Amino acid sequence: MTEIKFYESIDDALLKFAVIISKSNGKWVFCKHKDRNTLEVPGGHREPEEDILDTAKRELYEETGALDFAIKPICIYSVTDKDNFDGKETFGMLYFAEIHSFEKALHSEIEKIIITDTLPNNWTYPLIQPKLLAEAKRRGIIS
Repeated sequence: MTEIKFYESIDDALLKFAVIISKSNGKWVFCKHKDRNTLEVPGGHREPEEDILDTAKRELYEETGALDFAIKPICIYSVTDKDNFDGKETFGMLYFAEIHSFEKALHSEIEKIIITDTLPNNWTYPLIQPKLLAEAKRRGIIS
């Protein structure tokens, strides 16, 4: 079973991931990984000694090609799943970004970005990412 929790604060050293719910011109921005047929919210692992906001900015650029954007934190989240990280609770920072412009080429494992009015049915992480969007909506960050 996958359990998602939300927090207002936590020791910064525990933050392992940054996930960025993104829109451009009022439409959702999702990524399609080269090795999968599903869609996901941009995000990824924090590098050693990297500030978590810098992780979010780097991942947003690498996975979407976002050049000009406004980004803000939403909250801290955690995932506990017996099949990941030895079943230990792992923490990430959830952000929202409004992307104003994109680079033409992507420089990562992402095959393409999808800009759409609708949420996907084929999530890469169906037990996690819809819950992150629901929390952002509950907090009034997205509608």
